[in-house]
Amino acid sequence: MPNPSTAAVRRRVPRATAWPLLVPAAIGFAFLLLPLLGLLAAVPWTRLPEVLGRREVAEALGLSLVSATSAALLCLVLGVPLAWWLSRMRFRGHGFVRALVLVPLVMPPVVGGTALLSTFGRSGLIGAPLHQASGITVPYSTPAVIMAAAFVSMPFLVVAVEGTLRGLDPRLETAARALGASRWYAFRRVLLPAVAPGVAAGMVLAWARALGEFGATIAFAGNLPGTTQTLPLAIYLSLSEDPAAASALSLVLLVASLLAIGLAGSAAPIRGGRR
Repeated sequence: MPNPSTAAVRRRVPRATAWPLLVPAAIGFAFLLLPLLGLLAAVPWTRLPEVLGRREVAEALGLSLVSATSAALLCLVLGVPLAWWLSRMRFRGHGFVRALVLVPLVMPPVVGGTALLSTFGRSGLIGAPLHQASGITVPYSTPAVIMAAAFVSMPFLVVAVEGTLRGLDPRLETAARALGASRWYAFRRVLLPAVAPGVAAGMVLAWARALGEFGATIAFAGNLPGTTQTLPLAIYLSLSEDPAAASALSLVLLVASLLAIGLAGSAAPIRGGRR
């Protein structure tokens, strides 16, 4: 509950001062809400069971769930240590390294897919020697879908965990080290439980981002039904063949996104602190 002083300040805000902010706020809210309402209006509700029951849709949805979950787990294994490194270590070029980690947040996903293809393709930096040594080809495979999803979604987890780590009292780790705990023990038994809400929120956001990934996937993994065709790719194909079916499939991702936002908010609620 807000304290009395905060409530008093809110009551003293003149209505004339609020209107210049409320009008563009309402327009902005409508701008974000109306497309969602338009999508709901376009969904063929009577055809929904038939569309969602198609074999190719079930395959695309199953692949999306598996790849998003695998990508989120990969982000957990690699992203939490990366977030700890960025929040606790100080070295020359720290800001540049952090910027590189966050680049996938702002880089067009198709550029990320092209970068992955240039690295892990048959003639790529790593893909060429890998193919020559073992015959393994990474692009246009299910692992390529997971790699593309992890590449674009890992910064979400890193940002969430790094922010939580920076907000912790550094004396917790110092006290553990003073009592004889190793750095690994202090991380595992002190820091990790303390940042669990941030990790959970980052995992949910990474999973949701991986579930909706399109650009990097189509550039690096292609669009092979049953192998690399995820639900966003199936929606893209349906737009030209059956727009109503595309709306029905989009509804699935919309519901998943809303659930992810709710879970992320429950895992790491925003609390107003006392001053």
